[in-house]
Amino acid sequence: MSDIRTAWRDFGGEWQVSGPSLADDDGLQTAVVLSLFTDRVAAAGETAQTSWRGWWGDAYPEVEGDKIGSRLWELAREKRLPSVLGRAELYAREALQWLVDDGIASDVDVSAELLGTVVLGLSISIKRSTKPVVQFRFESFWKGQ
Repeated sequence: MSDIRTAWRDFGGEWQVSGPSLADDDGLQTAVVLSLFTDRVAAAGETAQTSWRGWWGDAYPEVEGDKIGSRLWELAREKRLPSVLGRAELYAREALQWLVDDGIASDVDVSAELLGTVVLGLSISIKRSTKPVVQFRFESFWKGQ
């Protein structure tokens, strides 16, 4: 089954074009982009932000406790310190854990790094049992904050 390819470009997801139509993929790239860059709701007391954000559908999950998106948005106002990298990795891993839980991946590896003084980079490796390892790199989502 294929999906419309969604890529992360300079602070937003965009559909990819292939000739006169939309490009497609096996859905993994789109799933990763939506998992990382859709705002997951913050539980009470989890954030100092004024908004808890999140998707309203999380109030009615098909699977108990299921949540969409990540908490990377909570880092938008953080100083660019190495101590924040661990939280970025935790939030990304948390957002992608469903790939392992649902049997789509056997393992998801996440690494965060500071690129200069204003950019957080994320490297994601997804291991699947019958397919090659897929790697993603995201750099611009924290730029200029």
